[in-house]
Amino acid sequence: MRVLGIDPGLTRCGMGVVDGSVGRPLSLVDVNVLRTSSDLPVAQRLVTIEKGVEAWIEEHRPDAVAVERVFARSDVSTVMGTAQASGIAMVVAARRGLPIALHTPSEVKAAVSGSGRATKQQVGAMVTRILRLDAPPKPADAADALALAITHIWRGGAQARLEQAVARQTRAVPARAVPARAVPRRTP
Repeated sequence: MRVLGIDPGLTRCGMGVVDGSVGRPLSLVDVNVLRTSSDLPVAQRLVTIEKGVEAWIEEHRPDAVAVERVFARSDVSTVMGTAQASGIAMVVAARRGLPIALHTPSEVKAAVSGSGRATKQQVGAMVTRILRLDAPPKPADAADALALAITHIWRGGAQARLEQAVARQTRAVPARAVPARAVPRRTP
């Protein structure tokens, strides 16, 4: 499975592609950060992100896209920019018919480090170890995008296999007729 992980942001949008499957070593395909200038109008920045995500999907042909689920922070402007970038990424993937998964930051931290409260440095260190890299990806947005892809392969792949197994089991078990209950007769 090849997964494009996206750490959305209006100024920095992390992009990371990972190949692999559950129980097998994962490998880095590519990682980078799309940047937009805060001097530009928001609409133009979103178009830049859209074109960047489209180019990555075209170049790397992922099987799925994993996007960080937006959560409320104290700074509303940060949440808005993150949500806008996230929406753009999801629309681009949906247009291509790609499955889209949303993972919370704590899910990602727990998946790659074992703790939902891991620091950015701990996540970067674990991404480095999991993908057998020489150094942690920089900036943190790049490492976070890879962590999203890793999480989806490990969790999304397992979830997909469970759903397939349940579907096979449901098809394999024929529907049984339930015998009608005998209704006792009332005697006068």
